Amino acid sequence: MKVVTFERNRELRLGVVEGNRILDIKELSHLLKGRRMRNEMKKSDRLRSAAGFLSEVSELPQDMISLLQNGRAWLKNLGKLASITTHLALEKKSWIPENLFLRLDSTRLRSPILQPPKIICVGRNYSEHARESGHAPPANPIFFSKPNSAICDPGRPIRLPSISQQVDYEAELAVVIGRRGYKIPVEKAHEYIAGYTLTNDVSARDMQEADGQWFRAKSCDTFAPLGPWIVTADEIDDAHHLRITLTLNGQVMQDSNTSNLIFKIPFLISYLSNSVTWEVGDILATGTPPGVGLHRTPPVFLKPGDTVSVSVQDVGTLKNTVVDSEKRWPA
Repeated sequence: MKVVTFERNRELRLGVVEGNRILDIKELSHLLKGRRMRNEMKKSDRLRSAAGFLSEVSELPQDMISLLQNGRAWLKNLGKLASITTHLALEKKSWIPENLFLRLDSTRLRSPILQPPKIICVGRNYSEHARESGHAPPANPIFFSKPNSAICDPGRPIRLPSISQQVDYEAELAVVIGRRGYKIPVEKAHEYIAGYTLTNDVSARDMQEADGQWFRAKSCDTFAPLGPWIVTADEIDDAHHLRITLTLNGQVMQDSNTSNLIFKIPFLISYLSNSVTWEVGDILATGTPPGVGLHRTPPVFLKPGDTVSVSVQDVGTLKNTVVDSEKRWPA
């Protein structure tokens, strides 16, 4: 199941992506409370079974972290209900309202989680990227963080700060944490994964060099594009065998596979949990493969008018344009 945060009537809402449409969870909640839906559930064992899990909560959650807090089994049941409801709509059942769905391509998507408790990133987690940057592969994970103010919605522009002339791209698979945990055993770490999304670890290389550390250079506003949705963990058979690519204006700049991660996802979750508590909604960006702009000959940096797309097999594509920091953009 793909779950999204989107805007409708200037309100943030949650949705389930079904093909080229979004099922509006708020409207689904209204439908489930109606008399007609209750009558239809009495007639259909399949519908009654799919919707029965909702008795566990008073109403459907209206923000992503609340949604994830219900757990993986609950999310799986929501996916079943969304699928059945979509099929009923395609059968043109008169009691399925038209406003239950929106067109995906004409709806403004927001970052799936707008205020994650933490954004944790891993540096030099692909051997070839470590080597292209002049370093040996690290013996232990290198962690750094980004603030929520760096988040950039899918489809929205990355803004180039006036104080940097060397803004670079970094494609990454991101893990979304679904359970609170401390000192998590490696063999249990998969139980703490709600799903996966995409991020672009945008980095101002000249600021990074000047500072001698990474936080400021990687934390400028819009330097953490995130989305376009969260693919729930049950949809991904093995997160360590996924092709990951980045294109800049249609040209492939990074092309690798998550099988090349030095430190695998369960290890990263467990390792950091020995000192830091994971919270529901935390984002773990797993590192970027080789091919970043800084280490090309000649170097390639982002410029106004560029389009940069991060893709991960079975997860999706995150696309953003690039603009000058002085360009105004609607809120």
